[in-house]
Amino acid sequence: MADAAAKSIFITGGGSGIGRATAILFAAHGWRIGLADVNAKGLGETAALLPAGMATTYVMDVRDRDAWTASLDAFTAASGGRLDVLFNNAGIGTGGPLAEMSFEDIDRTVSINLMGALNGARIGYAYLARTPGSCLLNTASASAIYGASGLTPYSMTKFGVRAMTEALDGEWYGAGIKVRDIVPAFIETPLLNGPTAGSNRSIRETVTGAGLELTPVERVAEAAWAAVHGNKLHTYVGKTADRMAFAARWMPGKLRQMMRRGTTAPSA
Repeated sequence: MADAAAKSIFITGGGSGIGRATAILFAAHGWRIGLADVNAKGLGETAALLPAGMATTYVMDVRDRDAWTASLDAFTAASGGRLDVLFNNAGIGTGGPLAEMSFEDIDRTVSINLMGALNGARIGYAYLARTPGSCLLNTASASAIYGASGLTPYSMTKFGVRAMTEALDGEWYGAGIKVRDIVPAFIETPLLNGPTAGSNRSIRETVTGAGLELTPVERVAEAAWAAVHGNKLHTYVGKTADRMAFAARWMPGKLRQMMRRGTTAPSA
């Protein structure tokens, strides 16, 4: 069994992608892992990749506030009361022209990506406050640097996640809780398999067709580790994120023109 005094991280979206890679990395450093996801099969697959006794799994929807409380109660009971990091990572990808998106897809994107993260912060605060030096880590996106054409609802939610990170970094300072986010570009995860609204192409096909790179998920996990242990409020991951951050600061006019042409990454 894992040491009850070991540091602990609770990861939403732990059944695949960034969540899975982050769990593997933190477990390799001896951390106790809490994995939450709506996908029970994915949770089991992630847990099987971790050392025996290091992980517990929780089938939950981040929109369900009662499930948040029940899962964090159970996890902190198993971790000796510790919650060193709450990783607000769960999210879905949607793309395509806003005028062609269904209201159902829009509502689902906002409720999972934005309200799900806000639920985690609001409910997670009490658990983080009981652990000295704790950290709330959020997954934002390069589309939170500048609104991305064809990703309006997704981009909007990630702007919200970034704003929450900045707001809570100040609000929770006195409680001794760090708040950080990772800002990845397009990551090689199952989210890219989602459809592009108004098209028969997947988001992956749309991204690669625009000539944009896909960042290995292991690199994002390394960025998550660095964010938790460093002083940067926003940790950019991937060439596209770096270029967009540079352009948003130094070439906003050019970035605006690029968005009008349907591309998202001017060269710095």
